[in-house]
Amino acid sequence: MTAQTAMQLGRDTLATVAIVASPLLLVGVTIGLLVTVFQTITSIREQTLTFVPKLGAVLLAVVLLMPWMLSTLCKFAAALLGNLHRLAM
Repeated sequence: MTAQTAMQLGRDTLATVAIVASPLLLVGVTIGLLVTVFQTITSIREQTLTFVPKLGAVLLAVVLLMPWMLSTLCKFAAALLGNLHRLAM
């Protein structure tokens, strides 16, 4: 395996991870921002109020996006295993 091949493999891996993780991170950040604004408006300082809605929203997003996430990861794995003969050299 050449250095250029290793760099390309690393780049593809990081891109796939970013694509799969970004919707979950976006949901968590959005819900966290909304809860923080709500807490600021109502002057409620409860720690669990920020944690529980984010956890529930991310869990719901995982359930809804699981088919797409698995499809993306399976395509990446198939491409990686399909090019295994090229990587072994």
